[in-house]
Amino acid sequence: MRFKLFLATLLTWAGVAGVMALAAEPGKGRPLKFEIQLLWGTNDPESPDPKHKPVDAEVAKKLKQLPLKWSHYFVVNKKSLQTTAGAETKEALSEKCAIEVKDLGKSLFEITLIGKGEKVVKRTQSLPVGEIVVIGGNAPGETSWLVVIKRTE
Repeated sequence: MRFKLFLATLLTWAGVAGVMALAAEPGKGRPLKFEIQLLWGTNDPESPDPKHKPVDAEVAKKLKQLPLKWSHYFVVNKKSLQTTAGAETKEALSEKCAIEVKDLGKSLFEITLIGKGEKVVKRTQSLPVGEIVVIGGNAPGETSWLVVIKRTE
């Protein structure tokens, strides 16, 4: 009888410890969610594509803080990406652009930008919930393309 009580107590504490471990490491056991935007940067006040909308105020503020030479940014595509702890997930943003996000644990991610089938940029980045990361490159003429990644959960 005492052994059964001891075993039940031990299993209960093991369960509590497991729940506490999951709570101590955010992201474990639940999806990690991101909002990803493919942007076009230009000094022209309007995009030649009427489907392109100006970026929202939060992203515009972040872009103004960076040493970029463009004054206008337009959303080409916007997607949600969801992955799980320890996993790598790929999402296409256009026929020429995709992004891979790999969770390395403790809010650290490996972000790979793929352009025309080639890995263009690969970086390891801390990305707490609510933060934004911007990755970009040159485009034809006096324009640029940017990918904005925001961790939402």
